[in-house]
Amino acid sequence: MVSDEDLVGKFPGQSLDRDNAAHFRGRLERRLLINRCEACGLWRHPPKPVCPRCWSSSVRPTEVAGTGTIHLLIFLHQGPPAEGVDYSKPYPVATVELDEQPGLRFTGAVMGAPNDAIAIGERVRLDWIERAGAPLPIFRLAEEGRR
Repeated sequence: MVSDEDLVGKFPGQSLDRDNAAHFRGRLERRLLINRCEACGLWRHPPKPVCPRCWSSSVRPTEVAGTGTIHLLIFLHQGPPAEGVDYSKPYPVATVELDEQPGLRFTGAVMGAPNDAIAIGERVRLDWIERAGAPLPIFRLAEEGRR
């Protein structure tokens, strides 16, 4: 297992804590882990130590399939410098409602498609790229199209 010190070194600038460390360890294995309550089954992101529905502390990082529908979409025209991000054309970032549960959402860039093909309601799938030496979850348009 990756030590806490090595984890911080892999994700500089990220706010790592005991609640989200498993999420970042999952990224190193290219697995998207979202907390799920073992008592009532509620998925919850961002990670918190207690289930907001039943107040159980039995929440466990659980892998999700990474498929979903674009719920919110923005195109960034400027922002802080980031490896692999080109603001000369609008950079698409989407909040995706994951298939595991209504209301469960995760935000990431949408890559590999022309911007005019990316829209709210489009189906996407999880993929991974390397950025600054660490795996980063991103989304690509799914072949099945709109929901």
